[in-house]
Amino acid sequence: MWITQNIFLYLFFTSAFFLPNPDFCQLQGHFKLNGMYQDGVFIIGGLFEVQNLEVFPELSFTMEPEQPKCEEFYMASFQLAQTMVFAINEINNNHNLLPNITLGYQIYDNCLRLGVAFRAAIALISGTGETISNLNCTGPPPVIGIIGDSGSTQSIAISSVLGLFKVPMVSYYATCSCLSDRKKYPSFFRTIPSDAFQVQAMIQILRYFGWTWVGLLYSDDDYGIYAAQSFHQEMQLFGGCVAFSEILPYDNNRRDIQRIVKVIQASTAKVIVAFSTDLFFLMDELLMQNVTGKQWIASEAWTTTPILHSSHFLPLLGGTLGIAIRRGEIQGFHDFLLCLHPDNNPKNNMLKIFWENMFECKFETGDREMKEEKLCTGQEDLSSTNTAYTDVSQLRASYNVYKAVYALAHALHDLMQCEEGRGPFSDNTCADITNLQPWQVVHYLQKVNFTTGFGDHVSFDENGDALAIYDVMNWQPSSDGSIIVRTVGVVDEGAATGKVLTLDEDALYWNFETRKPPRSVCSESCPPGTRRARRKGLPVCCFDCLPCADGEISNTTDSAECFLCPNDFWSSPENDRCVPKEVEFLSYEEPLGISLTTASLLGTSFCAFVIVIFAHHRNTPVVRANNSELSFLLLLSLKLCFLCVLLFIGRPQLWTCQLRHAVFGISFVLCVSSILVKTMVVIAVFKSSRPEGKAAIKWFGSAQQRGTVVVLTFMQVVICAVWLSTAPPTPHKNHQYIRSKIVYECAIGSVAGFAVLLGYIGFLAALSFLLAFLARKLPDSFNEAKFITFSMLIFCAVWIAFVPAYVSSPGKYAVAVEIFAILASSFGLLVAIFAPKCYIILLHPERNTKKAIMGKETKLK
Repeated sequence: MWITQNIFLYLFFTSAFFLPNPDFCQLQGHFKLNGMYQDGVFIIGGLFEVQNLEVFPELSFTMEPEQPKCEEFYMASFQLAQTMVFAINEINNNHNLLPNITLGYQIYDNCLRLGVAFRAAIALISGTGETISNLNCTGPPPVIGIIGDSGSTQSIAISSVLGLFKVPMVSYYATCSCLSDRKKYPSFFRTIPSDAFQVQAMIQILRYFGWTWVGLLYSDDDYGIYAAQSFHQEMQLFGGCVAFSEILPYDNNRRDIQRIVKVIQASTAKVIVAFSTDLFFLMDELLMQNVTGKQWIASEAWTTTPILHSSHFLPLLGGTLGIAIRRGEIQGFHDFLLCLHPDNNPKNNMLKIFWENMFECKFETGDREMKEEKLCTGQEDLSSTNTAYTDVSQLRASYNVYKAVYALAHALHDLMQCEEGRGPFSDNTCADITNLQPWQVVHYLQKVNFTTGFGDHVSFDENGDALAIYDVMNWQPSSDGSIIVRTVGVVDEGAATGKVLTLDEDALYWNFETRKPPRSVCSESCPPGTRRARRKGLPVCCFDCLPCADGEISNTTDSAECFLCPNDFWSSPENDRCVPKEVEFLSYEEPLGISLTTASLLGTSFCAFVIVIFAHHRNTPVVRANNSELSFLLLLSLKLCFLCVLLFIGRPQLWTCQLRHAVFGISFVLCVSSILVKTMVVIAVFKSSRPEGKAAIKWFGSAQQRGTVVVLTFMQVVICAVWLSTAPPTPHKNHQYIRSKIVYECAIGSVAGFAVLLGYIGFLAALSFLLAFLARKLPDSFNEAKFITFSMLIFCAVWIAFVPAYVSSPGKYAVAVEIFAILASSFGLLVAIFAPKCYIILLHPERNTKKAIMGKETKLK
């Protein structure tokens, strides 16, 4: 809205100032502006904030409006204006830059008000001559460009109008990122980096110290609003969060200030970023309420503001980190400032105002009321003063003014170096010095490229922005208790090393008891092994740290999610890395494996012991009864049953997986078939003892017994051969039983093959049990069937219980169950069948006679 009104005012005044006289144009009126003037071939305009307009004159429009009167003189700002004067004089004395061309200047005071600044800009571009008789309007424009304005709001309004006429404007202090819009402000340039770069520089500091939870304060103007918008965007990209965002009241309303103080007190953020030019009232209120313990980050607008450097603010603002404009040095500038003297030229009335404020005197005006006041002579000695005007130790804004003037001078110099026929304009023409157009200066200004005497490179990018480089400042206590601002680092976007931020940490002062930088995070970082879980209703920086689930890891700090480990890996106890899974199998080294191996060897030893006993007493009736050859075959098969257990223990390999079930199946069939034949022999012998069954034993002699065992065993061999040739067991890594371990087992390959193998053993065992059960009541002399019945009862009970136990046991315990079943059934057969015979042979040899056995038989008859 302001911009629209200003454009209208400009067009109105520029049309109303000239009368429609066919011979000449006459200026209708003048703005009352304080300024400084020097004539030259080309004039450079300047806008500076030298004074402040406290109160606007009343606009009742019942009489001619009074001209605004500016008050409260700023010495530091007047130094900026003198920097422009110094730079122009230095250029005029430089024979290598603009030779034979003298530059002049017209500088106006904008009184820190947009209205005054806009009037001054109109005066600069329209000129101040009383009449213009040359209606062709040839010759140079009133000004070839304007240095200023310092405020973003003023620069937005003025450059929007100047852009219509392509008049170049080079600001030394306007930082609003909005001014980088070339479509809206085509002729705007600046020697101070944009707020976009300033915000990025501040983000670099926040990132350096790990501050992700910060408060934001900004002024209610274009500078603050655009900077805040940019800051929010950059914080999102950085991964940080804004704890609170408050607009500072334009009129410093105490109620609003107190509300902001309460917000700062309630916030957990230890770091506060502020974009403003006026923080005095806020800081004063914070001190009154003793709100300390905060780390302040200052924008360039108040980093070097002396009003906050008193000892009064040290407890609050000590340790403040700020971004400041690049400090420079200007040779001879201090001497130039001390040589200044006022004159009587009305166009230089700003010099008199400066003199009166510096020496607290008044120049003679003929007014009687001035007799009692101290009069100025104009010969007072500036070297005896000590103010911001003569302080050249921190030339920051002044250095930007210096670069802005030289940028215009270099643009004009390059323009004059143009060779006809090789120019940049239409038909390869060059600019006509006698009829110079402002847009032609803009063309060359865009391509300016030079280095200052201080060694800084000056050029503009496609948006008219200067190379981003800042000094990082730290507010430290001085010897007298006040605050002194020291340079502790630099932020250089164009650093050759690629390191944008460089800080001297040893030079930093921290206003905390620990003398270390504070922690400012909503939530502490999540360590490896955990993931972030955002707290509902809070910014992304506020989160809880949840441990990763088993089998998942996070190996970085603040991981957003956990990642599954590969199949053969599992999470470490800390869940921060994947480690190879523990491979589980029934090992010889573990207690269970040792116990089962011991039992296997013990059973094998018992079998061997019984074989030795039977071999030694092979001619005794107990051994010879019921075919001793079958007894030895049974003992051999039991020995194989005990030994096959060893194939089930140890790391599964292809050959052990294929052999274990085959050896197990064949050994048990050999064992059970031997028992079956023994049972059949018992029945045949009993029948042969009766007249009607004397031929039974003849048809079931030793050859038939051996043949039966071989045939029954061969059938199991065939079953195993078919199984191993079609779907053999193989080593297999099982991840399903226990997710944290690899169960290394033998996959049976074919369930049907394994079922047939077990089923065949079960069939023979059931048949043996049935025959033995039917023969259990035969006479004692022949009745080995009782022991066979008991042994087969144990055998069947073990293997019936084996099936559910095997299915429900995980991993290596399934193997242990199978081994236990083999051992239990083997020991059952060994003990039930051979223990009674060994008892007689060893402990009651008197009963180991044919007579004793036959005696029982006779008795029974």
